Amino acid sequence: MEGKQLNLSEDWLAVYIGLGICALSFVRLFGKDVLGWVVATSVWTNASKALGPASKSYAGLPGVTYLLLTYAFLLVLMAVGTKLLRADVFQFAKAFTLVFFTSYVSWILGSWAHIAATPDKLKAFGIGWSLNLTPEAGFIVALILGLVVGNFLPFVAGRMKDALRPELYVKTAIVILGGFLGVMAVEQLGLATSVMFRGLCAIVEAYLIYWAIVYYVARRYFKFSREWAAPLASGISICGVSAAIATGSAIRARPVVPVMVSSLVVIFAVVELLFLPFLAQTFLSHQPMVAGAWMGLAVKTDGAAVTSGAVAEALIRAKALADYGIRYKPGWIMGVTTTVKVFIDVFIGIWAFILAWIWSAKIDPKAGTKVKAVEIWQRFPKFVLGYLATFAIVLGIGLLAPRLVPKAKAAMAQANVFRGIFFVMTFFTIGVVSDFRKLWQEGIGKLALVYVLCLFGFIIWVGLAISWIFFHGVTPPIA
Repeated sequence: MEGKQLNLSEDWLAVYIGLGICALSFVRLFGKDVLGWVVATSVWTNASKALGPASKSYAGLPGVTYLLLTYAFLLVLMAVGTKLLRADVFQFAKAFTLVFFTSYVSWILGSWAHIAATPDKLKAFGIGWSLNLTPEAGFIVALILGLVVGNFLPFVAGRMKDALRPELYVKTAIVILGGFLGVMAVEQLGLATSVMFRGLCAIVEAYLIYWAIVYYVARRYFKFSREWAAPLASGISICGVSAAIATGSAIRARPVVPVMVSSLVVIFAVVELLFLPFLAQTFLSHQPMVAGAWMGLAVKTDGAAVTSGAVAEALIRAKALADYGIRYKPGWIMGVTTTVKVFIDVFIGIWAFILAWIWSAKIDPKAGTKVKAVEIWQRFPKFVLGYLATFAIVLGIGLLAPRLVPKAKAAMAQANVFRGIFFVMTFFTIGVVSDFRKLWQEGIGKLALVYVLCLFGFIIWVGLAISWIFFHGVTPPIA
């Protein structure tokens, strides 16, 4: 109709883009691999081997070819979204080109084996040392590079301004994340009932105990505003990046708040990865399932948590075999880690809705009026609906057609590559738009202090205690 324009928000656009990518990946369920050409970055020692296709069926081309194909696909996809947002498509395309390639270079740098290789992979790469940061180090590299561009290279930052949309990128990534977690949930349905019950208990623990204490400490003793305290509480106590972003949207915090919290989450997850699995081997080799649950509760990013579970499993299985002559079946310890993590992740949407209601009704109500359902709906982060939708679709496929699970897993692995790309662009662009001096004035140093105090002061140890309560005496099957 003439004069009538589509009123599309970034929230809804993220839902559409995320669902669209997942829909294309689902074509694999019918035997057609339409996204196998998307570029995947591996941990590398030889840079020429860093890039490759997500699917072996597309192997054979130079790595840079897959990178260019991925760039072209995302450029078209995001340009259409830009048109729907009624922005200048040509200017966006030029800026997006700079953002995409700079972000991806950060990811490649962060995937260098001496930076990213975990302790269980050093021998495979033929190296003697690594910072053990996992490929998620690329996010930190992107953030640092973004801060350099934003604070010291204003001319370059100006060229990128039309594509500096960190909220759109991260919300799209979280929509895709739902499907990836759906696959993980399907794979763990066969675990013992006690494992599933422990996962449910972890939800109560993380969301009601951890969250409240962290929020109180940040507000009462460090004088943080609610805008900072709520995402910080979610980031430390729940699952890190996704929870901090969803919380920030629910309370309408500035974009820089949850992303800076997310940066701390990634950094401290790496610190935990470096020592928690070795503590588990030393003190919990006779309680392997306790160790697995502990990794899931203590380490706050999905990648680092699952990696911690894998490292702990390798260390504990080796020690059990050497000291007790017991050969545990592989996969069960890490499976507990994954199950606990999935249960916590799934409830991000519910928690976002609860916080949206609290902020609408109690924290930031309109003067003299009673909160209405529409106000909660307006505050509720719509991209969470996409996250829940992709999770439910994949979980439904797994439950109704178990034979399709391997294909669904392969499909979501390809979609998950896009999630990583959107995440790294998020960290880079938030760095570009951030004034580091202002961030320091707002208390980024104090933010890290709260994180250290809460994480190492009680979260890790309470998580260990409750893991012990529920998994003491439970062992994996014997091989």
